Amino acid sequence: MEIAIIIAVVVVALVFDYTNGFHDAANAIATSVSTGALKPRVALAMAAVMNFVGAFLGQKVAHTVSDTIDPGPGTHGLVIVMCGLLGAITWNLITWYYGLPSSSSHALIGGLCGAAVVAGATANWAVVLDKVVIPMFLSPLVAFSLGFALMLAIMWLFRNANPGRTNRGFKVAQTISAAAMALGHGLQDAQKTMGVIFLALLTGGYVAESDGLPLWVILAAASAISLGTWSGGWRIMRTLGRRIIHLDPPRGFAAESVAASVLYTTSYVFEAPISTTHTITSAVMGVGATKRLSAVRWGVAKSILTAWVLTFPAAALAAAICYGIAHLFLP
Repeated sequence: MEIAIIIAVVVVALVFDYTNGFHDAANAIATSVSTGALKPRVALAMAAVMNFVGAFLGQKVAHTVSDTIDPGPGTHGLVIVMCGLLGAITWNLITWYYGLPSSSSHALIGGLCGAAVVAGATANWAVVLDKVVIPMFLSPLVAFSLGFALMLAIMWLFRNANPGRTNRGFKVAQTISAAAMALGHGLQDAQKTMGVIFLALLTGGYVAESDGLPLWVILAAASAISLGTWSGGWRIMRTLGRRIIHLDPPRGFAAESVAASVLYTTSYVFEAPISTTHTITSAVMGVGATKRLSAVRWGVAKSILTAWVLTFPAAALAAAICYGIAHLFLP
């Protein structure tokens, strides 16, 4: 029974990774596609490859995710991890259906904490607060501010340049910034799935807490998120690329560059599993606000903000319901 549940947890974790890929594919490429810098299929292929590569570039975020809860040993602990994943997948699918760029990262942490609380297991709230909640609020503010500042600098530096030539140059530059953003997405989000699989293996007694991630875990998570990205996330892409603000190539480049920088910094320096969605959306708003504040469609931004606020508790509730159902059938 225990081995069967571990296999099921791994499969469900990879399904979550796949939904993360198509849910968050828009994060990396929406701005490049909307400005015409990249064709949609070319952009998706590039993002899928960079997601795969990014998954091999670090393990710190994965260990942070595995430290968020202590489900306890054996079958019961594995059921808790499984229900946390199911809660996250449920919220991912709901927000994808409505085209809302919510956070897969916070859905995952919320799901794990929700399942742990209702099951009477330990949620490590100090880790959740320091590595998840505080970065959840700070990263969008930093991305918005840096996006605004970088765009002002670009506008000043190119104030006398030929507009047509400048746009063509930034379209080329966006190829690089979109690739950097996709690499950061793989670095951040593939690790979250690796962390959950590691947590399941730890709960089942197949690895020790001091062990590194097995190669097959990294390879499986990298492949799943890449396949999900290749499947595309067109609903969310329209929201990010067009509905918040109509971007031009310089603003697209600025937003992607800022978002990628924030992703790398939080992964390597703070070991924090932040939301790629929050980061790029805030950066888009920041660069858009340099036109004028009214250029940003704040009504759309408000609906996105609502999804952000609801993600953690909604995923936790979904996971709690899943645990309530699973507990009827499993020990």
